[in-house]
Amino acid sequence: MTKVLIAGFTGAMGQQATNLVNELPDFEVVAGLTTPKHADDRALLPAGATVYTALADVPAGVADIWLDFTLPSAVYENVKFALAHGMRPVVGTTGLTDEQLSELQALAKTNQLGGLIAPNFGMSAVLLMKFAQEAAKYFPDVEIIEMHHEDKKDAPSGTALNTAKLISQNRSAHQTAPDEHESLAGARGGDYEGIKLHAVRLPGYVAHEQVLFGGAGEALTIRQDSFDRKSFMSGVKVALEHVHELDQLVVGLENVL
Repeated sequence: MTKVLIAGFTGAMGQQATNLVNELPDFEVVAGLTTPKHADDRALLPAGATVYTALADVPAGVADIWLDFTLPSAVYENVKFALAHGMRPVVGTTGLTDEQLSELQALAKTNQLGGLIAPNFGMSAVLLMKFAQEAAKYFPDVEIIEMHHEDKKDAPSGTALNTAKLISQNRSAHQTAPDEHESLAGARGGDYEGIKLHAVRLPGYVAHEQVLFGGAGEALTIRQDSFDRKSFMSGVKVALEHVHELDQLVVGLENVL
């Protein structure tokens, strides 16, 4: 039986993940991590699971897998703690910087632990990133629009940023429509290696992304829509079932597909 600790089990994604693990025959939720504010929400976990409200209270090796759906402000310390205490991280929280990711990958290597950081667990999003990376060979002019619910804490989304990183790997250095004509600062969005990223935050949305490519006399749009958080659980299931096969900390669900 594979033991799982769910960090952020009281959040919307954490609750979905808890329900998923409860339904998997070879996995069990043994612990949850939350803030002191939500300490009384232990009923969201199965009977017998332990609730922790501080990293320092979590015993080493309490679980085999650390499943993280917390906040950008917490994810780095959480994953660092998991790797230092013998737990393989499966991370759906975004917001890690490139420097933090490099440090965590080095720590995973030192401790000989594999793990997975997924900018998105949705299959449609994974395919969007794959298709966009391929299209970048032929359409170097590209912009990304991501649309999420009003409570999302980071912008741009981890999926949009990872999409830009994958695109930048597959095209020569190129600046899409520079900013010098902005009449309102920021109107052209953020910039990653010459790729413009635009973040929308509105009620009614869940998670959506468009990648717009433009060329001489033609255009290509790739779009994915996640209408329900349950759609992410098929990817979480795959990650849980295959993370033990990884010998390093990798980024992207495609690494276990």
